[in-house]
Amino acid sequence: MIDGVVLTPLRQIFDERGKVMHMLREDSPVFSRFGEIYFSCTHLGAVKAWHLHKEMTLNYAVIHGEIKFVLFDDREDSSTRGEIQELFISPENYQLVTVPPMIWNGFKSIGTNTAIVANCATLPHNPDEIERRPAFDASIPYDWGLKHR
Repeated sequence: MIDGVVLTPLRQIFDERGKVMHMLREDSPVFSRFGEIYFSCTHLGAVKAWHLHKEMTLNYAVIHGEIKFVLFDDREDSSTRGEIQELFISPENYQLVTVPPMIWNGFKSIGTNTAIVANCATLPHNPDEIERRPAFDASIPYDWGLKHR
């Protein structure tokens, strides 16, 4: 696991009317502050990568569909520098992924539906605070293709 990334199992409460999907509370150990919340809708097979935030902490949960979420640690002073972390998150594997600043990350919608990813970020969006690279950038050692294991 990449140093500083936190996985928090999330609760879903079901009844005959449907369900409630918890995400983040102010009394959670990973909560620091509220900046904004948004939902990223990603069509099947589409890749949204790579980006890192210089100051913002991200709190991702998948409320519909399924994604392959990938992180890459390129921080010079990190004990996990050079590591890739691959996660498969969905309502069936419902969890909060907390990503600290300076970690490259991105995701691919997999499964059968458009994926809806919620992000409760610690800062409002600021284009000067984010760095981006193309999804297939050679400087990040990851292949988004399907792996038959």
